[in-house]
Amino acid sequence: MKLLSQIKKDLEFNRNLASLIDVLKDIAIFQYHVIERNIKSYDRIFQLLEGLFEMIPDRGDLRHPLLNLTQRTPGVIAVTSDVGFLGALNIQVMSMALTEVENSGARLIIIGEKGKIYAQEKNIPYTSFEGIKDESRFIQAMHLRDYIVEEEFNERLGALRIFYPYATSIMTQRIMALQLLPFKRAQRKEILAPFEVIEESSLGDVAGYLIYILLGQKFYEIFGLSRLAEVAARFIHLEESGYKLDEIEGQLRLQYFRQRHELIDRNMRELFAARLSFR
Repeated sequence: MKLLSQIKKDLEFNRNLASLIDVLKDIAIFQYHVIERNIKSYDRIFQLLEGLFEMIPDRGDLRHPLLNLTQRTPGVIAVTSDVGFLGALNIQVMSMALTEVENSGARLIIIGEKGKIYAQEKNIPYTSFEGIKDESRFIQAMHLRDYIVEEEFNERLGALRIFYPYATSIMTQRIMALQLLPFKRAQRKEILAPFEVIEESSLGDVAGYLIYILLGQKFYEIFGLSRLAEVAARFIHLEESGYKLDEIEGQLRLQYFRQRHELIDRNMRELFAARLSFR
């Protein structure tokens, strides 16, 4: 049984740790809102680019390495994290990605250290990139985009899917799967009057360049959404840790008061016995 002095130290440590967790929770909430705000900064311009892509006639004779992907090895990208407390999310991402690899014979491309460790344990070949960092997220997205495009141009890669964590709110996350290539046109709206596209450049090259730009934007957006899910998962973990500390503190307080009462009772009995002996 612990001494009263030790229980008091444990209570003090528990309260200090709870205060630290409250501070970390506030930081996580602040980071969540900052990342969420930055993700939506450039939506409008890329909506316009997608609209421009929709103006290109949907012809079967368009030729470009990013358009004609048949008879190539497909690729699967798994976005995982380098930080702790996110084991469940990383495992879900890798499980879905590896299922796709097994079903389609796709090449595996991993973002993040945790995914690399998981693939090594399963003895599965992969290509890896470093985990997402807020300060270099844009550069990392462009680096991945350039790698994918080079592989597509050299016909070492075909259709491309990506799996990544997504935060529907700060309290809930799920795994998203997105088909990146071949790029799918959005459903066209009705056009009131016919229009003619003047072809100063090859439409295949124009479409390929637009896909190149949109692919980089999509990676940048997905990296931001993945970081958002990381912060949300960290907040949930801290919240759960706070609940556990509350339970531990309740148990410690119960032990403290029980032993204190027992000590008072023992002292009173000893004092009463001493008085009887003195008489």
